[in-house]
Amino acid sequence: MVRNAMLRRVTAAVLAAGAVTALASTPATAGPAAPSGTWRADLSTVDNDDVNVRADGGVLTLDNAAWHRTAAVTSGSEGKLLLAEHPLGGPANRVTAQVAADTPTGTAVEVDVRGRTGANDWTEWTPADQGAATFAQPVGSVQVRISLSSTTDGVRPAVRDVRLSADNAPQANAVAAGTPLTYKVYGTREGLVGGTTANGHVITSRDHFVSFPSGRSLSPKGTGNYTARVCRTDNSRCEYAPVWEVGPWNEQDDYWNPSSTRQKFKDLPQGKPEAQAAYQDNYNGGKSGLGYKVQNPAGIDLADGVFWDGLKMSDNGWVNVTYLWTGSGPTGVVTTAGDPMNVRASASTSAAVKGLAANHAKVTIECYVEGDTVTGKFGTSNIWDRIGPGHYVSDTYLQTGSDSPVAPKCA
Repeated sequence: MVRNAMLRRVTAAVLAAGAVTALASTPATAGPAAPSGTWRADLSTVDNDDVNVRADGGVLTLDNAAWHRTAAVTSGSEGKLLLAEHPLGGPANRVTAQVAADTPTGTAVEVDVRGRTGANDWTEWTPADQGAATFAQPVGSVQVRISLSSTTDGVRPAVRDVRLSADNAPQANAVAAGTPLTYKVYGTREGLVGGTTANGHVITSRDHFVSFPSGRSLSPKGTGNYTARVCRTDNSRCEYAPVWEVGPWNEQDDYWNPSSTRQKFKDLPQGKPEAQAAYQDNYNGGKSGLGYKVQNPAGIDLADGVFWDGLKMSDNGWVNVTYLWTGSGPTGVVTTAGDPMNVRASASTSAAVKGLAANHAKVTIECYVEGDTVTGKFGTSNIWDRIGPGHYVSDTYLQTGSDSPVAPKCA
């Protein structure tokens, strides 16, 4: 069953009518800033990373105030501006945003930030305009995402200024990263071919991505910064796929996080989606956080290629999901001509196929072995990387930033 795409709209942060408190009016600038300093978001440039927004004289607004990402959305509009990475003058663990915007009734503006913690690693997206966004560890640079939404065709919010500041806050004991979190959740097929995902990707036939009910794990278009390993419950088939969509049922339910950092539904057990609690336990009167009657307990949506080809599912059902960005270790980005690559049971091109790894997926490299020689995107090699239990891919299709193995040899 394909879930109603209305549930993906950015409606969770609808602001009251009127204007957000204005900041001093000065031109938008970009560039390095000290951790305790401030900088302004550049609202004057829109490119192909952005979704349905335009800049009118430095004021950001919706490009088409009646644009619907899928046919199931019948009113209102939404858009996103993804800013360039902003280097800080030194490490910082807290970012605050002040927004000057006109927000007519039924419209909303939300500012989320994430920080780079390593060459290929990012924190999750965290709201910075509703109190400071605090990261578990210091970051050296910050990226900003500005989301605009409207529930009524033709009605637009307008963002005139976004000022950001980064500093260091007292730090609670940080949880050491290690093995990524895994939970068993109910998966539904996404469908909606021809529609547009929350990051601007146009959905194709047999597409390969997944969706979680929170924007905190949304990868920018054409990237797999946030990637999930999704497996049948017997682990007979798995796919590694990037997170390109928001949903099902909710948009602020990062249920894999502990209550201390979970954005909403903090009284639910870690790993239990709100939709599952609503469906099984009548939590919130059986409704989602957006007020919809929950028709299934879904905690993940699977694009058709993941559903049919990666997992070979024939109906919605329970799956084991590993949220790879919650772990640590060396990583590589799957880089192919576009199609997903086979994941093998051993380092051989004739070994059993255990599933797929989608283009752009960012996978953890546990260790490496020597096997069949393969010519791929990054040359010719007999090195194979183990990316999960009994899951091997040729190193020639992983962008790791090194010509040598980045993980130890498998024992």
